[in-house]
Amino acid sequence: MSTVPMTKRGAELLKAELHQLKTVQRPAVITAIAEARAQGDLSENAEYDAAKDRQGFIEGRIQELEGKLSAAQIIDPSSLDAGGRVVFGATVELEDLTSGDPVTYQIVGDDEADIKLGLISVSSPISRALIGKEEGDEVKVQAPAGVKTYEIISVKYL
Repeated sequence: MSTVPMTKRGAELLKAELHQLKTVQRPAVITAIAEARAQGDLSENAEYDAAKDRQGFIEGRIQELEGKLSAAQIIDPSSLDAGGRVVFGATVELEDLTSGDPVTYQIVGDDEADIKLGLISVSSPISRALIGKEEGDEVKVQAPAGVKTYEIISVKYL
């Protein structure tokens, strides 16, 4: 199985979700199933069916999270020393050369990506264009609206 890069923060979020599922949601659904069973006939018991469906979802999500965490290569961006180059985990401040608008992105794992928070996937087109570049470099990115050109203003390892 190949490893998947993930930031330390992303791994902590997945661990927290896993802990919540195992310690809160799993016991709650087990209790709900027991209560529904106590009501008698299971063939027409909607509460039992709903609880069993919920249990299947929870168990599936637990397996998914455990698999992701076991395959994760956890990288702490604050401990990186890439000599000013853009690498996984780096926070990059860019200037759109067409509009002059500044944007800031952190390159993270696929499961952590959230564009609204400025977290972009390492496999996204903009990340692939940025990796290996340095402060002051110009980067062309093929976007759905056409080619965008950015200048790298700063590279930080936070």
